[in-house]
Amino acid sequence: MYVQRFGEQLIRGAATERPRGPEYVSRFERWDDLASVRRRPRRRFAAGEPDLYFPPELYPVALHPLVAARGSAAVKGLLLQRLYDYLEFTTELESLAVIPVATKISRGRSGLDLPGRMRSDAYKIVTDEAWHAQFSHEFAGEIEAETRVPWLRARDRTPPAFLSRLDEVRGRLPHRMRGVEGLLFAIVSETLISGMLSQIPRDGRLPQSVRNVIRDHAEDEGRHHVYFRSVLGHLWPALTRAERQAVGPLVPAVVYAFLEPDYAQTARHLGELGLTGEQIDQVVTESWPAHQVRGDVAAAASQLTRYLTEADALADARTLAAFEEAGLLGPGHQERGGAAKEFAG
Repeated sequence: MYVQRFGEQLIRGAATERPRGPEYVSRFERWDDLASVRRRPRRRFAAGEPDLYFPPELYPVALHPLVAARGSAAVKGLLLQRLYDYLEFTTELESLAVIPVATKISRGRSGLDLPGRMRSDAYKIVTDEAWHAQFSHEFAGEIEAETRVPWLRARDRTPPAFLSRLDEVRGRLPHRMRGVEGLLFAIVSETLISGMLSQIPRDGRLPQSVRNVIRDHAEDEGRHHVYFRSVLGHLWPALTRAERQAVGPLVPAVVYAFLEPDYAQTARHLGELGLTGEQIDQVVTESWPAHQVRGDVAAAASQLTRYLTEADALADARTLAAFEEAGLLGPGHQERGGAAKEFAG
């Protein structure tokens, strides 16, 4: 089993037989001076800070009348649970999705013929992401100790929604291509998360320590964004036409796996507030109407969709149709090079 794992690749086949991507320009020359693991102190949760722990606008269930009717303490408690969820999501995302892929890249097991500097930089990403997972986990524990509001322990938690969603994508891939969904998800999450993190550090209503933790994360992810955009530029040209046709229509599902809300986890929190099953369904449905979720996902993914277009990932008709069906192509989207396009989500 261990010998098998040593040789496993994200994309099967001889990497050197695949076309090589464009020239790689590293953003990690000053990593020792800039990476939060090298220059930032571990942030500590401080007592006496504001008790609004997460922007309610980014968690609309907290603004629903049925939740507001429970009182301000219940709303603030729900937002604290959302912060716990965010910190735990960060730990799980880095540990289960990004670090394994970056490790494969660093060890030459991506299945792509990547420049040596690109592999070396992947080691730095592994270090960054392990630090993000660690400080998120430890920070959540400090909040729990200070606030005395319980944080669900590992034995009580359900897997984050992105895992089951990725399993579904993997099940739809030809057997010989299973593994590429992990590489795609790393590209999606690492190019989108920096935008998601940009708002919270500027929100003066939140505790300064919370803002600092998320700012440290965001600064590192800016470099990771550029790196994984480069990975996409190497990935798509390296795929055969048949591989592109198999993978392309599933990219939108990978985008939604990352961006769509975790409804089950939210339902659990609402149940802990005392809402009935019918009320929970109402709050979730009215807080995240389907058309709003589609619009939010499309807006959040617009830059990634542009990257995919530039990589000619939308040149296949079935892929283009999948992007359109998922609502990921805005009205101003135009075809490049006279070819049809494909979407991701």
